[in-house]
Amino acid sequence: MSRLNGVTDKGEGTVLRWLRAARDDLLTVRADPLPPSEWLRWVPHGFVCLAAFVVFFGDMNQLQGYGRIGHGHALVIAVGQCGAAVLALRRPVPALWLSLTASLAGAVLARRMLMAGQIDGFPWPWNAWGIAAHLLVLLLLALRVPTRVSVEALVLTGLLTYVLQGLWGAWNYSPTGQTAVVLFAVAVVLGSALRGRRVARAELVEQTTLTAEERARRTLLEERGRIARELHDVVAHHMSVISIQAQVAPYLVEDPSDELRENLAGIRQNAVEALTELRRVLDVLRSEHPAPGERADVPDASRHAPQPTLDRLESLVENTRAAGLTVTTELTGERRPLPPGVELSAYRIVQEALSNVLRHAPGATAHVVLAYGPRGLRVEVVNTGPAREAPPSAGAGHGLLGMRERAVMLGGRLTAGPWSGRGYKVDAYLPVSSPHASAPPPQDGTA
Repeated sequence: MSRLNGVTDKGEGTVLRWLRAARDDLLTVRADPLPPSEWLRWVPHGFVCLAAFVVFFGDMNQLQGYGRIGHGHALVIAVGQCGAAVLALRRPVPALWLSLTASLAGAVLARRMLMAGQIDGFPWPWNAWGIAAHLLVLLLLALRVPTRVSVEALVLTGLLTYVLQGLWGAWNYSPTGQTAVVLFAVAVVLGSALRGRRVARAELVEQTTLTAEERARRTLLEERGRIARELHDVVAHHMSVISIQAQVAPYLVEDPSDELRENLAGIRQNAVEALTELRRVLDVLRSEHPAPGERADVPDASRHAPQPTLDRLESLVENTRAAGLTVTTELTGERRPLPPGVELSAYRIVQEALSNVLRHAPGATAHVVLAYGPRGLRVEVVNTGPAREAPPSAGAGHGLLGMRERAVMLGGRLTAGPWSGRGYKVDAYLPVSSPHASAPPPQDGTA
């Protein structure tokens, strides 16, 4: 018995919650403007206004002529029904109540004429023009509100129709309740389907945008992590050299002073601590930003291999030629060793540019130029137009972001864009600061 009471109480609670939700949905005057059509802009609004104009004159003619309703009453009912259609463009829920009120008033006045025997066979409780106006209202309502609210509006309309035709009734009339409710249901289903399609399309566009942004952000983070790993490897190498040189230096000087030994020991200690910190950061980068296609928890000897420099450029070009791309190289200026970060970034830019040519311009030819200048290195990769259509690429399509990150990180710049018709050109400039390693120390005693 207690279980039965619990089920009953639960059912009553569900009904009360539904009634409260319906009250909140239907007793509101908030504005919900109908947005302009994507292709037709404001044409649907003009169509609704034109339809309301036609409904007004048709309703006036039917109520006055066939229904024998007075001019004043017919005018009020017609204005209410056609005005509800126009109001539904901005406030659909108040428009629903206005349409129901005008239709109820028309049904009450028409019933008086039917019961008095002044008219015979009049469509009741909905006349033809009232059905048309309410169809527009329900369609515009279903296009903007959730399906739950549209169903509540349909139930309210059906309940009003049942009370008028089924419970109250009239004489000598042509029943229209069943037909009207079926047409109203069709309008609600159609409007809800169109709204669902519009919402799904908007969500898809939003999701696509978020996915593209997330892919770009992820690609950028991965490339930054890769750059950081490579440059930290280079810096770690130099710090190791400094540590070893500081340790060996006292043995290269006869009778080094205690002050010199202490300074060299401090240099070595700082270098060792910096090296430890660099390796710790490197381990974090390798675990949080694995290279694309590799897992951070799987050891890979290739990730710990020495980073490439421009000495390996010919090997890169040969591998690219073996893949089917015709590549020529050109070297200008006096070739000289550059800082490891510059050489590594230049190598990676050429590598990524040639990969893009292979991927997006099959059958093209590429030309790589390395121009050594007194203050920097210019890297230029140009290719002709593709000889055939490129197959779909599964890559993220953000290789240019990584190349630009490398150039900007070194204080340089990179431009990329169409070149000579259907070709493409990548032009990067990487500045090189003069080390002045052999310059004499200052004579004023400053350090």
